[in-house]
Amino acid sequence: MPKSYLIWIYFVFNLLSAQEKRIETIYFNFDKYDINRKQAITILDFIKENDTSKIESIQIYGYCDDRGNNDYNYKLSIKRVETVQNILTTNGFNKNKIIIIKGKGRVLIKKDTIEDISKTRSQNRRVDLLIIPKNSFGRGIYSSLQDKHKVGDRIYFETILFELGSSKLTKNSIRELDKIILLLHKNKHLEFEIRGHVCCTPNSFKDAIDRETNERKLSVNRAKAVFKYLIAKRINSLRMSYKGCGNKFPLGQGAEMDRRVEFLITKI
Repeated sequence: MPKSYLIWIYFVFNLLSAQEKRIETIYFNFDKYDINRKQAITILDFIKENDTSKIESIQIYGYCDDRGNNDYNYKLSIKRVETVQNILTTNGFNKNKIIIIKGKGRVLIKKDTIEDISKTRSQNRRVDLLIIPKNSFGRGIYSSLQDKHKVGDRIYFETILFELGSSKLTKNSIRELDKIILLLHKNKHLEFEIRGHVCCTPNSFKDAIDRETNERKLSVNRAKAVFKYLIAKRINSLRMSYKGCGNKFPLGQGAEMDRRVEFLITKI
């Protein structure tokens, strides 16, 4: 069995077991981003099978096969994601629960290691729809701020993610932070530590380099970026602190999820 396939199995296993994400895959014809009625029903049935009141959020990722140039396939993967998103929203699904909408572009393959290249390519022309149940992280670990917390609770915000080597807040991150700010203004006694993380660094280095400052404290700068944004939105600085955790706490769900910021509740 190819090594790349084993890595993929390991990734999917961790994805499902660690956070109990429920996955549905929708396949597309070559160079197309529309789907037939049967596949549209598959999407709706998948949602119906899951109690929407118990869904924390949904993530939608689009992919293409390896044929064609990278820019074209990236745009095509986004259109595939938008197709699935539109089916959900036009059928009454709460659009605020769709927190990640991302085209991943083409999936590169090594042709000499693939037995059935046609089948592999057809499987790469897809959209993965991931459902995250509420409080699926385990006791004391959440994916959003709750009405009530205990000291020591941790919150993994799945949309407060950063580009590789960057500490700049993305549009998705800002949208999520604006929601968090409303909750923080309501719960003025909540205090917390902002923790930044990085991916993709050798074990010999505790942190990564911030390409904007050329400093090896990327995780610190990510946490600081959130800290400064909250201050700018009138969250009292005395309620919060920030620190960089470097690469010490990978989630085992791919590099993107390790380029994150999370909150640790320190006082209620």
